[in-house]
Amino acid sequence: MTPDALRRSATADATPPPGLAGPVLALWWDARGDWDAAHAAAQAGEDAESAWVHAYLHRREGDLANARYWYRRARRSSPETSLEAEWAAIAAALLPVSPR
Repeated sequence: MTPDALRRSATADATPPPGLAGPVLALWWDARGDWDAAHAAAQAGEDAESAWVHAYLHRREGDLANARYWYRRARRSSPETSLEAEWAAIAAALLPVSPR
């Protein structure tokens, strides 16, 4: 699945595709505009990928101090890109590469 396909799925489908890992599921919920469900999915994981999405979500929320904490937990620096660009970068990094 590509980042664009994930975003289209969030727009078109009422339920997430089966088998999405927690951080990707959080991105799916975020693309649907459901911050609470996205936050719950990101918060459920204790890995660096979940922390990265968690940081992004707090950045989206405007809670930059909390976002900085989660970026540190993810071992990443706060980006200077738009939220949309960060979402796409995270999705590209976390989605499995599918054959063309």
